[in-house]
Amino acid sequence: MLLTLTPDARAAAGSPASACALSGTTGWTDEGHDTDRTRFQQPLGTKRVLTLFVDFPDAPADGPTSIYSAQLAPAADWMWQASYGRTWLAVTPLDRWLRMPQASTAYGFQRGIGFEQHEAYVRDAVAAAAPYADFSQYDLIYVVPPRTASAISFTPTYVYDPTTSGVTANGTRIKWAVTFGQDMWYWGPRIADHETGHTFGLPDLYAFTGTDQHRYVGGWDLMGRIGGPAPQYTGWESWKLGWIDDDQVACLPSPGWTTVQLNAVEYIGGTKIAVIRTGDTTAYVAESRRAAYTDKNPCSTGVLIYRVDTSVQTGYGPVHVVNGNPADTPPTGCTPLDMAAHRPGQSFTDWSARVQISVRSGGPYGDTVQISRW
Repeated sequence: MLLTLTPDARAAAGSPASACALSGTTGWTDEGHDTDRTRFQQPLGTKRVLTLFVDFPDAPADGPTSIYSAQLAPAADWMWQASYGRTWLAVTPLDRWLRMPQASTAYGFQRGIGFEQHEAYVRDAVAAAAPYADFSQYDLIYVVPPRTASAISFTPTYVYDPTTSGVTANGTRIKWAVTFGQDMWYWGPRIADHETGHTFGLPDLYAFTGTDQHRYVGGWDLMGRIGGPAPQYTGWESWKLGWIDDDQVACLPSPGWTTVQLNAVEYIGGTKIAVIRTGDTTAYVAESRRAAYTDKNPCSTGVLIYRVDTSVQTGYGPVHVVNGNPADTPPTGCTPLDMAAHRPGQSFTDWSARVQISVRSGGPYGDTVQISRW
């Protein structure tokens, strides 16, 4: 059903983008626009990254560090493309193996590793590197173990606690570190982009509980399924990170309607997202997705519609993608939610939120949508 509104209602659609910028309430990584930049690093500009290669008494190095550098190197170009050239990872490898003081099994790497355990691992790696590196020259540390260290199984991100003494090296506070595990060989270089996203304040969009880990966003965002078919960060997150500007956001904060021409998020320029604010911490977002650049092989293209709730904690669904084609049979390598993009002629209505989004037309570089709230 297409909702018909009076012409007067359209006036509400000319609001500034700031009227649709939602505050986060979780106190940690979330989809709010008021990220604490003393706790999380500024996502714009050149991020100077020092890579440390660590081995262990029970898991010595099994080859040159160059093999490991090469595995992660494409992450820099990927983030450059994803950020429209606004963020660059300038990665400097410390080209030597650093021996950690404890066995790999002593650091407690498993899902649920505690903050203190993780900080101890970062502290030992930094201490081993301190004679060879000037940490004051870097914003972020990557810590990479050898493939022989099977106990270092997964890749968590360290974000410092400013209320504690934390980790220091020659007077420099280490604020952010990604400690890679063996899953870097499964996910590939995009795991570096995912984890670096956490240092910018982005939450996990996959589910921490339940059997369907990717029921919230499928493969539509790198913060969900890292190896997904359309991993470009959503337009909402690109706005949060400062990669798209306020004048690229169409905002509907109150009852009304408007028509928006969307340029696909994979391309530079144009209006990127249409936002319908529905509450203090909630909104619906529409964006155009195409097979290009960071999204070379999406399972569907068209208008991606999703609901954002900035009060929801990381891992519990701060973003929910609306599946516009639940009856479609996904091809090999795709999930039902990967088929979610809405095509011209399709509409989505949330009667309880009094919201409707209709796809009017589509072209090679974007889509035209009508957004309504009553």
